Amino acid sequence: MSREIVVDVNRDQIRLAVLEERELSEIYVEKINNERVVGNIYKGKVANVLPGMQAAFIDIGLGKNAFLYAGDINLNFEASAPEDEELIEGLKKVSIKDMLKIGQDVLVQVVKEPIGTKGARVSTNITIPGRYVVLMPTVDYVGISRRIEKDDERNRLKSLAESIRPPHMGVIVRTIAEGIGKDELKADIDFLKKQWEDILQRQKKCASPKLVYKDMNLISRIVRDLFTPEISRFYINSSYEYEKVQEMLSVISPTLKERVVFYRGQEEIFEYFNIESEIDRALQRKVWLQCGGYIVIDRTEALTAIDVNTGKFVGSVNLEDTVLKTNLEAAREIARQLRLRDIGGIIIIDFIDMTSPEHQKMVLSTLAEELKKDRTRAHILGLTQLGLVEITRKKVRQSLDEVLEKTCPYCEGRGRILSEDTVAKKVERELDRVFRERKGEAVLLEVHPTVASVVIGSGGNRLSQMESRYEKYIYIKGNDSLHPEEIRIKAVGTKAKLENLAMPVREGQIMDVVIEEVHVSNTSDGIARVDGYIIDVEEAAGLIGEKVRVEIYKTFRTYARARLI
Repeated sequence: MSREIVVDVNRDQIRLAVLEERELSEIYVEKINNERVVGNIYKGKVANVLPGMQAAFIDIGLGKNAFLYAGDINLNFEASAPEDEELIEGLKKVSIKDMLKIGQDVLVQVVKEPIGTKGARVSTNITIPGRYVVLMPTVDYVGISRRIEKDDERNRLKSLAESIRPPHMGVIVRTIAEGIGKDELKADIDFLKKQWEDILQRQKKCASPKLVYKDMNLISRIVRDLFTPEISRFYINSSYEYEKVQEMLSVISPTLKERVVFYRGQEEIFEYFNIESEIDRALQRKVWLQCGGYIVIDRTEALTAIDVNTGKFVGSVNLEDTVLKTNLEAAREIARQLRLRDIGGIIIIDFIDMTSPEHQKMVLSTLAEELKKDRTRAHILGLTQLGLVEITRKKVRQSLDEVLEKTCPYCEGRGRILSEDTVAKKVERELDRVFRERKGEAVLLEVHPTVASVVIGSGGNRLSQMESRYEKYIYIKGNDSLHPEEIRIKAVGTKAKLENLAMPVREGQIMDVVIEEVHVSNTSDGIARVDGYIIDVEEAAGLIGEKVRVEIYKTFRTYARARLI
């Protein structure tokens, strides 16, 4: 499989894409001055201990205290204070209030970055990643990457790691170490051990809270973690970062230097590789499949739901064959979208119903095989009684939509807003309240222009009915800056005073308007709107969608008449 890395460096951010067969599979975005905290090690101070939650909050010098769960505390390492030595026996029975005290210093590493209102999650199980191994100085353990599948190679690497790792320290041998000899592994471990010794020295000399180790920036991390011999090309559009990558490779993997390409094209690098359109697609709720089917991805606070549909795909054999082909393609696309969007947590997939157990097995097998390409661990928990597929995927950073998007100011994250008809009904209820509580013969209110049109009604019919019901004058003014659900009472008073405030146009005024539709009764006229206020333009029915210049020659409370100039 052809794999490439494309890096776009601009003034304020770095974007990095991983392509498989020239198709986007992973995307990373990091602001150049961003305070990324995952992987950083801090000397923190215990701010609060919550026995009921078996957790503690640690002040690490950020805006919000970090969250430390009892299961992430390594007492063998943390039990440095004399009063803690008795607690090492029977660790599982110890309450967190016996593990940590308020005001106690503790060395922690951020394992999950702050998301939304939640602070960072930290652990005392420190890990320091290198090129070939990850050093775990607080545990005594040797692990081999699950991506190294050959038993002989796994045994060889485990034996090597056991022989060269520091006493009472653990290591995890990374995938890239496959085929690597003892000298390279030992050099990597020795370098990481020196880093750990430096961290311990710094934390002894500083007061908490304090950063004692900062992880690499995005490009350096990708070179260290992803730039393996499987990557055929590494494209980058910054000469400065290109030189830094070359320097880093000179130390960790000189043979890969010739695969780094400085992109000099006139076209933006992400445009050239067709990545921008793929990013846009990754932010869409609906993703079309090549067969004509589609998947729908909906994010909630608790889980992500993915629905599979046949869409325009009707097949050519029979229904079962059509369903199977759609589900198989959907399984491959879903695995890709999970990686691309970096969706974590609980994921529920509603594949199209399959009656054949063999077909179900084929779809689950395809999904499992595709998920093996994912560096983030994911588990398929199987089919529920309702035929839904459950997956869990580790979440360690913000998903793509959380990085690139913000909560909609209109719907505030609901994904839907009230219809114009519903808001128009709310206007009537608001008028009921206003006329009960305040004196005056007229009221002026502002709403969004789309709502104003509904409240006024065709030819002002709905507004006239409301005025008859309340025996009051009602002035409606459209305001583009308002939320479509907002109703703003501007004034209550006399008819004469409010009429001057409400009219957006005046007789004799010349202005440019866009003809939106044909007049319902005068079919030769066209309708334009100014802040929801209707302009009846004579002889403009044939100019739909065009901007025209008109003169206002007559105004009424709900509309005005105009002629073309």
